[in-house]
Amino acid sequence: MAERPVLYTCAGSRGLRATWAAEEAGVDVELKLLPFPPRFTVPEYLETNPLGTVPMLVEGEVQMTESCAIAHYLATKGADQSLVVAPGEPDYPAYLDFTYHADATITFPQTVYMRFALFEKDKGWSEAGEAYAKWFWKRLVKLEQRLETREFLCADRFTVADICCGYALILAGRVGLDEGLPQSLRDYRDRLTAREGYRRAVAREAAGPAAI
Repeated sequence: MAERPVLYTCAGSRGLRATWAAEEAGVDVELKLLPFPPRFTVPEYLETNPLGTVPMLVEGEVQMTESCAIAHYLATKGADQSLVVAPGEPDYPAYLDFTYHADATITFPQTVYMRFALFEKDKGWSEAGEAYAKWFWKRLVKLEQRLETREFLCADRFTVADICCGYALILAGRVGLDEGLPQSLRDYRDRLTAREGYRRAVAREAAGPAAI
């Protein structure tokens, strides 16, 4: 019998991508919630993940720490493969591009903004936070243009690319970055967060058991 995947995460973190993908794909994962930031609040977690980051997926010998990769991996384990765009489909390159675009281009300036404007704002780095906020907003242009004539990013259906990029827009609303968000992307975010899979994922994280 295959081992049940174990997902270590913090509620509302980038790990939500993985929880969301599991819910959409109907994949049973054991969810273990950690307080944020786990490397300081639960130092014994470093024995499981030396990086001290979340999410982390453990399944037998499999160990994964990148949220978009975990979301893609879990989606491939579901009975319904519609969350993944296959190599033979015309939008396969776009699917890969937007899935990687989510963290490499969009979420990165968000995390720096959060450090300067939220976590360490008492250090007088507000100007740096504002600069990264503007950088984040400028980097939304690719999503905005892609969605001008589409409901979802790839293959005329909801996929992991939407989960990965959509999370960045969800995070924007939580950390004070909505000011520069175009209305079209707000509408897109509304479509994503109205999904039952998303709502189940958020509910699971809210009620998840402690990991340690």
